[in-house]
Amino acid sequence: MTNTRRYHQLAAAAFVVVALAACGNKQAQGPGGAGMPPAEVGVVTVQPHAVGLTSELPGRLEATRVAQVRARVAGIVLKRMYAEGSDVKAGQQLFQIDPAPYRASLDSAKAQLARSEATQSQAQIKAERYKPLVATNAISKQDYDDAVAAAKQATADVAAARAAVETAKLNLGYASVTSPIAGRAGLAQVTEGALVGQGEATLLTTVQQIDPIYLTFTQSSTEVMRLQEALKAGKLAKAGGDAAKVTLVTEDGRAYAQPGKLYFSDLTVDPATGTITLRAIVPNPERTLLPGMYVRARIEQAVDEQAITVPQQAVTRSPDGASVMVVDEKGQVAVRQVKADRSIGTEWIVSSGLKAGDKVIVDGLQKVRPGAPVKAVPWQPGAAPGQQGPGKPQQGQGGGTAPASGAAASAPAASAPAAKQ
Repeated sequence: MTNTRRYHQLAAAAFVVVALAACGNKQAQGPGGAGMPPAEVGVVTVQPHAVGLTSELPGRLEATRVAQVRARVAGIVLKRMYAEGSDVKAGQQLFQIDPAPYRASLDSAKAQLARSEATQSQAQIKAERYKPLVATNAISKQDYDDAVAAAKQATADVAAARAAVETAKLNLGYASVTSPIAGRAGLAQVTEGALVGQGEATLLTTVQQIDPIYLTFTQSSTEVMRLQEALKAGKLAKAGGDAAKVTLVTEDGRAYAQPGKLYFSDLTVDPATGTITLRAIVPNPERTLLPGMYVRARIEQAVDEQAITVPQQAVTRSPDGASVMVVDEKGQVAVRQVKADRSIGTEWIVSSGLKAGDKVIVDGLQKVRPGAPVKAVPWQPGAAPGQQGPGKPQQGQGGGTAPASGAAASAPAASAPAAKQ
């Protein structure tokens, strides 16, 4: 009896061992033995295409013309003739300085001119009268010479008197202070009753012309030289016509509706910063752009006709440089070292390391490794994680077959106690 019981116990133990071994084989053959499907990754197939090479540089807005309106004669300001901050025309009166002293000076100059003209007339008549008399020796030659000299002096006095009249007219005109240019007049620096122009040309206000407006910015001389060399070598094409297009980006990140154009590049490099000053002219019909505003200049300087671009998330950077993962001809993952030193929007421009037709992995990078087989599907920008590539549940990965394998594994464990009874 004892031998029979011992025999049954050994048989039950052997059954458990066999059952566990069979379970292990099934588990090994579940997701692995039957072959796990390749991971699904989103890829982009790169192709050369034309890309405008743009640079976004910080800059400041400046008025195209600035005129400091100053007092050109001394006197008391009687009235301000414009609204501060308003647009004025060239020649429009801005201030009135007391004209009374200058009107009196003009009247005095006119009177002096009349006196000089009378003296001139008398001197000329006398010289003409002496002319025949000196021929007959009725008067001395000296008397005639004195008469001619007096006539010439009287003529000079008339010219001086006329100049004095013109000066008096100018001073009287300067009492009415006008704008030398059309533009926007700023804050008045003086008020009615102020004494101006006494020993100095007092600043009254400033008029600035802001339509169009200047956008002044700087660019690294190294970058400028690199672009010029690429243009000469034919690697890049010149953007636009003679003047490059400039887009102004405001402080809040919005692109200004009116594009400008580059029209000035300095001839020297700033030794302190190593930069070249550039200037663009931008239309400003609504006067919304104001001098002194901080903006950014987005300038298209050249066009790369054969550029290869990839989404920025496809590029991984390390101390060894930039790299991407591609799907090779065998459907396996391979690492490519690339050179991506310029961005445009949300993409990197790859200057070396990729060729036309390469499939670059964009989505699913965290689930693949070099040499692993993958299933490449076209990448869809903005797709939800569950709608493409590795976001989908794969067979044998927490979905279809995994629970079935778990159920099979529990069957021998349930049968073991029954065998012991």
